[in-house]
Amino acid sequence: MSGFFLTLEGGEGAGKTTALTVISEWLESRGRPFLLTREPGGTQPGERIRELLLDPDTGGLAPMTELMLMFAARNEHMARVIRPGLAAGKVVVSDRFTDASMAYQGAGRGLGRAPVEALSKLVHPDRLPDLTLLLDVPVEQGLARIRGRSGGPDRFEQSESSFMERVRSAYLEQAQLEPERFVVIDAARPLQEVSDRIRAALQERLA
Repeated sequence: MSGFFLTLEGGEGAGKTTALTVISEWLESRGRPFLLTREPGGTQPGERIRELLLDPDTGGLAPMTELMLMFAARNEHMARVIRPGLAAGKVVVSDRFTDASMAYQGAGRGLGRAPVEALSKLVHPDRLPDLTLLLDVPVEQGLARIRGRSGGPDRFEQSESSFMERVRSAYLEQAQLEPERFVVIDAARPLQEVSDRIRAALQERLA
């Protein structure tokens, strides 16, 4: 049995943590074998890279350095987690994947699409997500949610709102380019409505 690759995307404060709970419960209730993972991260080296990238003390990085670190972690992620999980017939659910690099480094950091596409062809030339759920929320609303969290913002969450706007626009543009893969969910709606929309998307594509 072949696996299914599901990715969850969205800007800061979009509610991905809650959405992952909804997805997990839906899969469990239907007896579907699955694994949850995240980017950057998912492997021991990837988690070390994640610490570096999210730590505010890391400070500024050259955009290309940031992008290559993301793909270094992604290469390990593909080799150690995603490909084996799919080969075992599981639903692999990843909190972010290459669409995040297109939005954050490509648009947010101003690198453009070309370097992201080039690295994608090296790291996963034969594999894109089967379904991507994009949680879309206005930037100011997302930032307000972040301010309500404990622990303080991470390095990306500290970015200016103009950066966040570029990220959001890039996500929505990518969804327009690939409507067969993306499902855009209005994450500004009440939690129950967002959860129902996620379940409906899963029912349509995975039931």
